[in-house]
Amino acid sequence: MYQVKNQIYLDMTKTQKSALCNFLRAQVKKLPDISVEDILDKFLEDERYYFEINNPHFEFLENYLDDNKFLDETLLYLKECRKYYDYRKKQEPIIQAQKEFEKKKRAFLREVKMSKEQPTKKQLYYYDRLCKKYSIEKKELTSKLEARNEIEKILNEHDCRNLNE
Repeated sequence: MYQVKNQIYLDMTKTQKSALCNFLRAQVKKLPDISVEDILDKFLEDERYYFEINNPHFEFLENYLDDNKFLDETLLYLKECRKYYDYRKKQEPIIQAQKEFEKKKRAFLREVKMSKEQPTKKQLYYYDRLCKKYSIEKKELTSKLEARNEIEKILNEHDCRNLNE
């Protein structure tokens, strides 16, 4: 898509070309079930209508709308955009799997970091209070991870007991 973008609309300014390409790409993304020829026809029809009511989206297109070169380049760009979005759609499961893997990796690294840090005062205080409340023998907590796991274990045990009673 980017290679084609560099080869089309060579007589437009960079800003004009960018605005037009962004608009066309958005149309392809928004209308995945419509053919690129229909998208082009709809685009041309809309732009002609806006010129008639004197409120065009792209004022610089007035001279281009009937130009065959412009139409061919636009159709080529729309087809490339469709290929790009079809490819992205096919890649979606792989992308989701990669995101899930990265999420698990971050969680693992967070736990490794927690296992090397001293427990916080809040954790120690909360653990101490839970041990007193439920008459549990206290352990010596050596890391944030151990403190978190012990607190979680106590809460889960006593929540289950409360539900059964």
